Amino acid sequence: MSLTDTGVHSDTLVSDRYGVRPPIGLRVDPAGVVPLLLAHRSVRAFDSTPIADEVIDTLIASAQSASTSSNLQSWSVIVVRDPARKAEAAALAGEQQFIADAPVFLVFVADWARGVDIARRRGEASTGIEYLDSTLVATIDAALAAQNAVVAAESLGLGAVYVGAVRNNPEQLSELLGLPDATYPVVGVAIGRPAQSDRAQVKPRLPQSVVRHDELYRAAAAEDIEGYDTVLRGFNESQGRSGGWLESVITRVRSRSALHGRDALRSVLDKRGLPSA
Repeated sequence: MSLTDTGVHSDTLVSDRYGVRPPIGLRVDPAGVVPLLLAHRSVRAFDSTPIADEVIDTLIASAQSASTSSNLQSWSVIVVRDPARKAEAAALAGEQQFIADAPVFLVFVADWARGVDIARRRGEASTGIEYLDSTLVATIDAALAAQNAVVAAESLGLGAVYVGAVRNNPEQLSELLGLPDATYPVVGVAIGRPAQSDRAQVKPRLPQSVVRHDELYRAAAAEDIEGYDTVLRGFNESQGRSGGWLESVITRVRSRSALHGRDALRSVLDKRGLPSA
């Protein structure tokens, strides 16, 4: 059993992440990156402490340090701190109050507008952005940047939560944020100091036997899926919620209603100059 620099046993890190003590090894690095990653939790209750400008600068620098396809850097981030704009963004993103409560809301954007403008100024066409791979490149770039920003925020003692609901009303949110054509909001991140009332804990993940495939893909064992459902159901109850994992998956895949308007995203992308052919 190894001990991290923060005094947390690696066994505890693994048990918290999986909800049980799985038969896996864990090598903890002296810098504490692995413990930080395993301790990630989604914080949705923030206090009102402002985030200093140098912290925002640090989060953006960290985001820019993420890998980017061909160094194209086809993403941008909108830093939203104005209370009225945050409140409107919260209304558009699923009426989630924590967005308005957080001192800063970052919206990561797939951005080909910059590339289009560069091509236009050189008298070149920009039809290459009209294909699915271009949309994927910019989307993945934005997601990688967001992940780096969250890791940096957590390393500074802040809490964060991703907000996929920025895609619920992408046209209205794009207008609110002044996004040009050839861009769209990929994901938001609410960031701030966790409130004293925050109860969020590390949420158990699927066992590695479900997500890990050595050499060849194979279907997960039913007992592993059912076992995880039981673990997550217990966790949810400890957090004052009900239900398990299987219900969530079935709800999401059963019909388009669970997309909350995101089923129209393809047509929105087309209107915004990203037809993704």
